Amino acid sequence: QVQLVESGGGLAQAGGSLRLSCEASGSISRINVMGWYRQAPGKQRELVASITTGSSGNYADSVKGRFTISRDNAKNTVYLQMNSLKPEDTAVYYCNALGTRVGGSLYYAYWGQGTQVTVSS
Repeated sequence: QVQLVESGGGLAQAGGSLRLSCEASGSISRINVMGWYRQAPGKQRELVASITTGSSGNYADSVKGRFTISRDNAKNTVYLQMNSLKPEDTAVYYCNALGTRVGGSLYYAYWGQGTQVTVSS
């Protein structure tokens, strides 16, 4: 089995910062892209940021210049540093990893359970 365990969510004031972490463990190998998605109440899940094995990052326009994604390939861990938080950043944040199973060659998308981020004005 594959597990993505997120941590670091919580409550922050507008203008504040939070750092999310997500570690992939279990029968996962050759992780390609890792990323963060979010879903606010009544809205669709949207991509926040993603990062390749070579650490090339991609960001939603709404978070560019405020959020930074990074990863530690040796630890199968991805991070999301969120600065200058806004109330509209309030959502459940989900970690995502695209990887193969040990011994396999097909890529699958795996998801974390989600962590709540709430930004107060």
